[in-house]
Amino acid sequence: MHNELIPDLGGAENVDVIEVCVAAGDTVAIDDPIIVLETDKASLEVPATVAGVISELKIKVGDKVNEGDLLALIQGDGGDAPAAEAAPVVETTAAPVAEPAAAPVVETAPAVASEQAFKVPDLGGSEQVEVIEVIANAGDSLSEGDPIIVLETDKASLEVPAETDGTVVSVAVKVGDKVSEGDDLIVMTVSGGAAAAPVSAPAASAAPASAPAPAPAPASAAPAASPVPASSGKPAGKGGHAGPAVRKLARELGVELDLVAPTGRKNRITKDDLHAYIKSAVEAKQSGKSGGGTGGDWAFGIPDQDFTKFGEIERVATTKIDKLTSENMHRSWVNIPHVTQFDEADVTELEAFRKSIKAEAEKAGVRVTPVAFIIKAVAVCLQRHPKFNSSLTSDGSERIFKKYVNIGMAVDTPRGLLVPVIKDADKKTVYEIANDVIELAGLAKDGKLKPNQMQGGCFTVSSLGAIGGQGFTPIVNPPEVGILGVSKSSVKPIWNGSEFAPRTMLPLCLSYDHRAINGGDAGRFLTELAGLLTDIRKMMM
Repeated sequence: MHNELIPDLGGAENVDVIEVCVAAGDTVAIDDPIIVLETDKASLEVPATVAGVISELKIKVGDKVNEGDLLALIQGDGGDAPAAEAAPVVETTAAPVAEPAAAPVVETAPAVASEQAFKVPDLGGSEQVEVIEVIANAGDSLSEGDPIIVLETDKASLEVPAETDGTVVSVAVKVGDKVSEGDDLIVMTVSGGAAAAPVSAPAASAAPASAPAPAPAPASAAPAASPVPASSGKPAGKGGHAGPAVRKLARELGVELDLVAPTGRKNRITKDDLHAYIKSAVEAKQSGKSGGGTGGDWAFGIPDQDFTKFGEIERVATTKIDKLTSENMHRSWVNIPHVTQFDEADVTELEAFRKSIKAEAEKAGVRVTPVAFIIKAVAVCLQRHPKFNSSLTSDGSERIFKKYVNIGMAVDTPRGLLVPVIKDADKKTVYEIANDVIELAGLAKDGKLKPNQMQGGCFTVSSLGAIGGQGFTPIVNPPEVGILGVSKSSVKPIWNGSEFAPRTMLPLCLSYDHRAINGGDAGRFLTELAGLLTDIRKMMM
């Protein structure tokens, strides 16, 4: 039996469990997700490190976990399962014993096939929890573990699963209700649930030599049960099942889950399914965020309006990351006196050089983008202009100069804006920075960034080059004192002293905290940065 533990969480502690992807009895392969966690900055999946069968889960939705906590017990492939089958072989008389034992099961089955009422289970101390989705309907056939409803607390969404196999007679709650532990939930017709108990009893008493057999018996029973929910399929009239994280993402994107084809285990919709639907749908035009807001601190005193007076609307829950971004940006704008200076860098020679090394870079397994050169140039400028590599104390009485150069890069992701940090950028080559850019951007978009990969930044680069635009005013990311905005390059006729020549010009926008940086400091920083990008040989001087 393998003890699956919570891995390194990048320094985060007491991290919320927002989704449990498996149940006892499920078969998992290496890297299959077991749970999904959510920090203040990102969501991340915790995968299985071994292949096998989930014997027992030690964590549920709403728990808070730390590195090293026990997550699950996994019976490895080829573990104890054959031992359970070997018991009848050791003593052939066990087979006739098992056959008579089956007779009482048949007789008791009609007694078990009856209507049973089930209550709302333990909600971890939460009360009056809102029902945000009802998945099961009267007439649906459910397997143990299939979701019935989805609840949402202040901290997480959680599914309430069926406790046994059966057919839904009635559901006692509806969307919008508030429930607590012990409230009526569902009535089901249950049949055949007690059959396993008489079968296991003869196995335990077959012979003293097989005494160890009862230990693996529960583990072998779990895999035997797994085909049942798998073959039961989705509830009638419903799309595939989806965990809270997927449902939350679907709500954010305005996607009806009934329209998404599930490919996950037990007919579950995965995030990849959701992304594939959005990509392939002909009319997948997603609505923007509601202008009215949801109230709370992040709304910053802007009053709500009743937009239904003007036409049809759709309300979509704001993600945790979006709320934090809004709060941080507002806090920065209110507390920091921003100034933005603009310039252009002639990157004609840089682009020619970058294209000339493309084949060499590909041989080295590197894809060098303009961002890699920009980050390298910024790192050099931070060393030469240390005011930009500093922070002010909260009372403004001291300036802290940093002896390291860590540069954040803004990444646009489906979950919102994330800023992974390239550590020690001043000590890395352009190739190494290019690798970091690709790796961290990929982790950000996949929701797999760890908290320590988004901490320790000294300065931020926000590039909109792939999107377009001629310029913008980026907002400083405190406690940093500067941020560089990069827009899309374009070819312009530039006077070279004797004629106009076509040159590739890159717009640069430098925003800074005017308490820490004055106009002269910023002018020198931006002029030198443009010069480095114009002639990259100056980076070595």
